Amino acid sequence: MAIEDLVSELERSHAEAQERMSDPAVFADHKTAADAGRRLKELEGPYKLAQEWREASADLADARGDGELRELVPDLEERVARLEEELKLALVERDPADAKDVIVEVRQGVGGDEAAIWAGDLVRMLTRYAERRGFRVELLGGSPSEAGGYKDATLAIKGDGAYSVFKWEGGTHRVQRVPETESQGRIHTSTATVAVMPEAEEVEVEIDPNDLKVDVYRSTGPGGQSVNTTDSAVRITHVPTGLVVAMQDEKSQLQNKQKAMRVLRARLYELERRRQEEELSAQRRSQIGSGERSEKIRTYNFPESRVTDHRAKVTVHQLDRVLDGELAEFTDALADEERRRALESAAIA
Repeated sequence: MAIEDLVSELERSHAEAQERMSDPAVFADHKTAADAGRRLKELEGPYKLAQEWREASADLADARGDGELRELVPDLEERVARLEEELKLALVERDPADAKDVIVEVRQGVGGDEAAIWAGDLVRMLTRYAERRGFRVELLGGSPSEAGGYKDATLAIKGDGAYSVFKWEGGTHRVQRVPETESQGRIHTSTATVAVMPEAEEVEVEIDPNDLKVDVYRSTGPGGQSVNTTDSAVRITHVPTGLVVAMQDEKSQLQNKQKAMRVLRARLYELERRRQEEELSAQRRSQIGSGERSEKIRTYNFPESRVTDHRAKVTVHQLDRVLDGELAEFTDALADEERRRALESAAIA
């Protein structure tokens, strides 16, 4: 599609979105109103670029036709070309899940106690990153390790565009460091896995109660000892898929069940998303690696204070800063690459 047609279509879409926002019928339904507001917000950035492009194009045409302004032509041509590129990138179709809140599951991988400690470090890193972005973090549940850290932990992260930010953290995070228990000073390699799923609304994922097997039991601490006198812990099995979610952090069985259902809903939503993506074609899953838990995405080397993202080919030599939640450099590089690849596949010319 020619850039002129692209801009005209964008202007039409923006005008329609503004009309919907002023339609009383839209505001009669909460979900419709939220969708309309989200759509208008999505279009604001590209629309602003389109207006800048129109203005720069008009200035360029004037400069070409005016002898006194001819010296401005090269700079204006460069500006118009840059705005065209930015506009095309801004209009690349977004993942519908990008605006959603997320459920993040962190699990210790290989490396025994050190892997559990590393999983705890990742939980803190992701929590700090969420706070830096202005998101709200809730620890839904976790199994602390006796040595420190977590065997597994589940976070809920809420905020506009949370999934677009945290989807890049899904995969295997590898650490190279000398454990505190290592008397010989040898460097050990350990891993922890991170799974990131959009949090689904109840209306998006219908779960038949007859498909659920619900077990209740007493909560246990790191050493296996009972920490509660009532059967408040809940384990839910979704029989058709075999998915199992257990929660025990709350004293109330109802609260644990509600948290478990949130995680189960997110897992089922992600399963369906992946099934649809596979049907659409492998090419649509170009997001610089699939984000599978088994895929090594980043290495954290303590002796060299180095962090390398293997997908973005970005290396940072400030490990402390990264572990304190400064991950924007990786997120931005991966998001830019995703947009460029999507632009290529969409063949917008």
